[in-house]
Amino acid sequence: METYKIAVIPGDGVGPEVLTEGMKVLKKAAELDGGFRFDDTWFPWGCKYYLEHGRMMDENGIEILKQYDAIYLGAVGYPGVPDHISLWDLLLTIRKSFDQYINLRPVVLLEGAECPLKNVKREDVNMTFVRENSEGEYAGSGSWLYKGKPNEVVIQDGVFSRVGCERVIRYAFELARKEKKSLTSISKGNALNYSMVFWDQIFKEVSQEYPDVETHSYLVDAASMFMVKDPKRFEIVVTSNLFGDILTDLGAAIAGGMGLAAGANLNPERKYPSMFEPIHGSAPDIAGKGIANPMASVWAVSQMLDFFGHEDWGKRVLNAIEAVLTEKKTLTPDMGGRASTKEVGEAILGKL
Repeated sequence: METYKIAVIPGDGVGPEVLTEGMKVLKKAAELDGGFRFDDTWFPWGCKYYLEHGRMMDENGIEILKQYDAIYLGAVGYPGVPDHISLWDLLLTIRKSFDQYINLRPVVLLEGAECPLKNVKREDVNMTFVRENSEGEYAGSGSWLYKGKPNEVVIQDGVFSRVGCERVIRYAFELARKEKKSLTSISKGNALNYSMVFWDQIFKEVSQEYPDVETHSYLVDAASMFMVKDPKRFEIVVTSNLFGDILTDLGAAIAGGMGLAAGANLNPERKYPSMFEPIHGSAPDIAGKGIANPMASVWAVSQMLDFFGHEDWGKRVLNAIEAVLTEKKTLTPDMGGRASTKEVGEAILGKL
């Protein structure tokens, strides 16, 4: 029997609540299949750990995580810990240390989910964002000069390497070819005259290798408008770290809300573990109330099953979420219901 070792980092706020339900679904899928299983180890890292130890994770945390097949992350961030510390010292450290250069985020309007756009059919919102996840605007390169002086200056560099751009664009082309879908590149080449002109050039170069894939290119401001006005024009989308971060939150808003937003941080070569997470944040205002929506964390479980080659179970998990959404009997307050986190988790298990 195939055994997968999962490192669970529930993190902060509602993270532990939603990941508990996600792990139940993951283990139930394995139990129903009978051909594989999951061994999970939970780590108490995050902002509370930082307040006690002065760091977001163990000093040898990366070495510890290397031993696992995948990482399941809850949420990072809590009042009292600056956001740049909570992000850079845990989430981004893991992404960069494990070369998780693909961020895969589905923007799909599930059956039963509410879309705030009028006159949009369910099949019109069906996108997969391939976001560059290791460099670009989030490379952490720059300078802070004359700190505290009247002539204080900060410089934030965007770092775009040929290797970094080519590999994410090629991954997107391969996905578009496999799924027989169009591929759209989103950049800002008219204003960012080095980084984005370079990105556009590489997209054009790589496209020559994929004459069978229909391609489109949009500036990020136009793409934002079209996502709202005409979402059906987007199928597979490839973009930079910053633009992908922003546009996928817009995508979450039009596909049922942040409670349904999941993301996978992939090292496609599997040299290092990949990481799967709900992307809604720690929501400290509702932490401990048992009303957080676990559907995004369950969707992340579906992505993990896909990554391990169990696409049939990945699809079944999504179908179970859709069945609960369509039934409308067991939904958390953000979806217009009165159910608890645990009750929604149990309903998804029942449908599975």
